[in-house]
Amino acid sequence: MNFFEVLWSIIAVFFLFAYLMLLFQIFADLFRDDSMNGWVKAVWVFFLLFLPYITALVYVIARGRSMAARSAQRASESQEQAAAYIRRTAGTQNAAEQISSAKSMLDEGLITSDEFGRLKAKALA
Repeated sequence: MNFFEVLWSIIAVFFLFAYLMLLFQIFADLFRDDSMNGWVKAVWVFFLLFLPYITALVYVIARGRSMAARSAQRASESQEQAAAYIRRTAGTQNAAEQISSAKSMLDEGLITSDEFGRLKAKALA
């Protein structure tokens, strides 16, 4: 193989990979969209399987803007859920509650007085 054949192979593989990524993105968008009924989704899938390049181009032109909006909405919802989980898991104790729980651990012998002092200073900071 000469240089141009290798270059052409690299370019062809790149475009094939880009097309497959687009195809998977379209399928994911189709099945996540709640506004379309099952028959319309089936028609899109049928045409994506039998006329893939033209159908992918038509889909991106016809539904590209709403596809991006749905993707951004899903990302926003996912970020909100992650933030809510972190807040729920981390807990929201105020300084008095933190000192009280540290004092109870000290009384039970779970921590030393030095550790209690550090926890108290951290809670008050």
